[in-house]
Amino acid sequence: MRRCIELAQQGQGSVSPNPMVGAVVVYHHQIVAEGWHQVFGGPHAEPNALALLPSGVPLHDCTLYVNLEPCSHVGKTPPCSRLLIDKNIGKVVIGSTDPNPKVNGRGIAMLREAGISVETGILKDQCDALNKRFFTYQNLKRPYIVLKWACSNDGFMAPANRERVQISGEEARVMLHRWRAEEDAILIGATTAIMDKPLLDTRLAPGKNPLRVVLDPNLRAPQLPGDFQTLIMNTRLGKNEGNFEWIKMRQDFAVADVLEILYNRQLLSLMVEGGAETLHRFLAGGFVDEIRVIRSKKLRMQTGVEGPKISMPLIKSEETNDDTIEYYGKEIVTCG
Repeated sequence: MRRCIELAQQGQGSVSPNPMVGAVVVYHHQIVAEGWHQVFGGPHAEPNALALLPSGVPLHDCTLYVNLEPCSHVGKTPPCSRLLIDKNIGKVVIGSTDPNPKVNGRGIAMLREAGISVETGILKDQCDALNKRFFTYQNLKRPYIVLKWACSNDGFMAPANRERVQISGEEARVMLHRWRAEEDAILIGATTAIMDKPLLDTRLAPGKNPLRVVLDPNLRAPQLPGDFQTLIMNTRLGKNEGNFEWIKMRQDFAVADVLEILYNRQLLSLMVEGGAETLHRFLAGGFVDEIRVIRSKKLRMQTGVEGPKISMPLIKSEETNDDTIEYYGKEIVTCG
C-alpha cells in the first residue's frame, strides 16, 4: 500500500478533479505490475497496472492493492470494479473508501458480490491524507483551502506604507512555485493585485499554472500580467475576453459565494496568497484547512501590517538558508 501511495503522488497536479490513485499487482508475494492515474480523462490506475502484467501470470492468483476504492460508475473511463471482475482478479486490498456518492462503497460491494475477496482500511489514514483535497471537495462541497503568507521574523507581512519588500529567500520562492503547481487555483485580493502586480505562475518550478482568482468588487485593480486563465470576482461586470473572465457577483458577496463558484467548476483546491484583509476574510468564515507561513530569519520590521493570528496547531516546520517554513493544519475530513 505504501508503494501505491508513492505511485499515486506522481499524478499530483495532473489528475484533478479526480483523486490520485496508484495500483500494485502482487503474485506470490512479489510485485509483478504497477500503475497510477496519470492524467485526467486517461485510464485509471487499475487498468494501467493490469496492462503491464507479464504474460502467463494468472490473475486469479494475484492480489491488487489500490489506495482508493475502485470506481463503480461510467465516467470518462469504464468502471474499474467491473474490469477487475471481468479479469477474474483473486483479491483486492483497498486503503480508502471513495467518498464520491457515485461510488462510496458500491465498488467494494460489486467486487464482493462477484466472489472476489476484498480487504479494506489498509493504511487508511495515510491514504485519506494523500487525497485530502478530493475528500474535502466531496464531503464539504468546497475546495481544500491553503492560506499562505510570508512575514518578517517579528510577524509583519508588509511595512505600514505597503511599500514592496522582498521577505522570503530564493529557496522559499522556488518552494512556493512548487506549491502553486500542486493546487487548482490561487486567489488574491484587489490590494495585492494593485501593489504587487503578481504573475502567480510556476516559472521557478515544473508544473501547470493554477487558475488565478482576484477578489476585486469595484474593479480597482489593473489586469494581472501574463495571459493565464483568470477569474475576476466583482460587482459590476460580467464578460469573457481571452483567458480573462469577469464574474458579476451580488453587491455583498462573501467568501462562501466565491467557493461555490470554484466548487461548481470542479476545482479541488485553492491557495490564498492575498494580503492581510483577504486572509482575515477566509479565517473569519472558517474557510481554512491548512496554513503555510514563510518566516524570514533575518528581516525584522518592528512595525507594519501584522500577519493573522493562527489558532491551528503547528504540524511541522523546515529550514532554508533564509527562512523557516511553518505548516499548520487540522485533522482532514474523511469519508466516515
